[in-house]
Amino acid sequence: MSESEQALAALLAKAEALLDRLERWLPPAPADPPWDRATAFRWRGAAAQTRLQPILRPQGLALADLLCVDAQKRALDQNTRQFLAGLPANNALLWGAKGTGKSSLIKALLTEYGGRGLRVVEVDRQHLVELPDILELLEGRPEKFLLYCDDLSFEGDDAGYKALKALLEGSLCAPPPNVLIYATSNRRHLLPEYPEDNRQARWVEGELHPGEAVEEKISLSERFGLWLSFHPFTQEQYLSVVRHWLDRLGAPPTDWDAARGEALSYALLRGSRSGRVAWQFAKDWIGRRGLAAAQASDPSRSP
Repeated sequence: MSESEQALAALLAKAEALLDRLERWLPPAPADPPWDRATAFRWRGAAAQTRLQPILRPQGLALADLLCVDAQKRALDQNTRQFLAGLPANNALLWGAKGTGKSSLIKALLTEYGGRGLRVVEVDRQHLVELPDILELLEGRPEKFLLYCDDLSFEGDDAGYKALKALLEGSLCAPPPNVLIYATSNRRHLLPEYPEDNRQARWVEGELHPGEAVEEKISLSERFGLWLSFHPFTQEQYLSVVRHWLDRLGAPPTDWDAARGEALSYALLRGSRSGRVAWQFAKDWIGRRGLAAAQASDPSRSP
């Protein structure tokens, strides 16, 4: 062996030794998702050891528990059943007043159809730039996946905005047929809207054309094929939801007259009449009365 060959062999040996030492410091490869352990998952990031974290105790809401949103419930349920049947279905944007059942409806669909192969992957806004990694992981799986983006809103320069916009019918790459996006937002167009945006509108040959700022703001939401709007509850709707939850939690029907007035006061203090406030009041009402009854029967339990 020549001197140059000996030098090259020594150099390669040193390089191999260095690589062996470096490998000890590298993080392990991401583990395969535990597909059989859960029906709901949370995306933790492309660099995480467990990229899809199983949610072992998802909220067990039922579709029958969602009141006063019948039209929205029918539309999203129909779209989801089409998806599960392998038929064309749309990505969905649920927007409107807070606490009116947007997120609860998606959770209830998982309860209803988890046994038929529906899975939900919760993706936070900061991870939307990793949508290609998520799709690569899910493509080819036998399950049907809803990418669930809760309380979605963006600023104009948000990288996640561009990633989501590309996925929603804007990229050359078609999304996998086993994936849909269901997003909720308090904003109809997902971006903040300002009065000056409308000043860019102009008349062209007798037609009003929105300015570029307005066009950009609506371009993302328009890529969702299904829009569902949720509006604040009336007083009667709010009270009907309160009564439903009181019944579900075991309150005697004779308690309703007393609970009704307190429910209205509770909503007034919260500044909102919604399904969320109704649920919170029902828990508070049942909890207070249950504790009072326990203390009356056993004074030693009093604080």
